[in-house]
Amino acid sequence: MKKLTTRQHEILGFIQQQFREQSYWPSIREIQEHFGFKSTNAVMGHLRALERKGYISRAPGQARTFRVTYDDGTNKPVFAKDVVDIPIFGTIAAGYPEGVESAGEIGRLQLDISTAGVRRNKRAFALKVRGESMIDAGIFDGDVVVLEPGLPKDGDIVAALIDNETTLKRFVQSTGRAPYLKAENVDYPELHPVAELVIQGIAKAVVRSL
Repeated sequence: MKKLTTRQHEILGFIQQQFREQSYWPSIREIQEHFGFKSTNAVMGHLRALERKGYISRAPGQARTFRVTYDDGTNKPVFAKDVVDIPIFGTIAAGYPEGVESAGEIGRLQLDISTAGVRRNKRAFALKVRGESMIDAGIFDGDVVVLEPGLPKDGDIVAALIDNETTLKRFVQSTGRAPYLKAENVDYPELHPVAELVIQGIAKAVVRSL
């Protein structure tokens, strides 16, 4: 193994620490801001150097997604986690439903598939939570929730379009009753669709910044 420069050593340590604590990599922009680089090109330059020296490797088929393959400063092999790169598409109300907002992609997450419970071929995506209606399910204002498209089961937490407004709630489907949405906070009511209930994604994991 080739020796790391001081900065490369620091960047690798920062990546490893965040992955251990939060199960996802810092974004390239987060690395840029943490170290005060003037552009993301500087970050990519250091990541490519770490790749050439064998400390990280690219995830197959994902040009800007890497995984750690050697421990920081010890030359000890570590398990190369199966990482998926997930887009963050704006925010979702975890309170009263709000009008649909098309924010486009606002960031990306790199998550260990086994930790996040997502599958590579299911087009997972993430939304930033705004509101407190799901706090009793452990989902708080400012969290990022990771979702997959699919058919929900009774009890799943879902991102839903209800009567043309979006929200994050628990999906309830009882025998003999039309499906509805339930908050996990006693201060918020159940939501019963008047005309439309479309499930946009099923929650698989929650990411929280400490």
